[in-house]
Amino acid sequence: QVQLVESGGALEQPGGSLRLSCAASGSIVSINAMGWYRQAPGKQRELVASITRGGSTNYADSVKGRFTISRDNAKNTVYLQMDSLKPEDTAVYYCNANIRAFDFQTYNYWGQGTQVTVSS
Repeated sequence: QVQLVESGGALEQPGGSLRLSCAASGSIVSINAMGWYRQAPGKQRELVASITRGGSTNYADSVKGRFTISRDNAKNTVYLQMDSLKPEDTAVYYCNANIRAFDFQTYNYWGQGTQVTVSS
């Protein structure tokens, strides 16, 4: 079994910063792409940012220049540094990871979500 545990969500003022973390644990051989998604009330879940094992990144247009995704392969952890936060960034943020297990099959896993609220 594999678990993704997120942390770092909070209430922050507009213009502020938050750092989300997501640690993967369990029966892991290797982790391919990792990413962050978000879902606001009444909206569909959307990709925020993703990163390959080699460090190539991809961002949603709405967060380019404000958010930075990074990962520590030794710790099976992905981070999302969120700067210049806006009220429209308010959502539940979910970690996602594409993981190769000991049966050498690849599975897609989700974290439980962490709430980010941007409000004055």
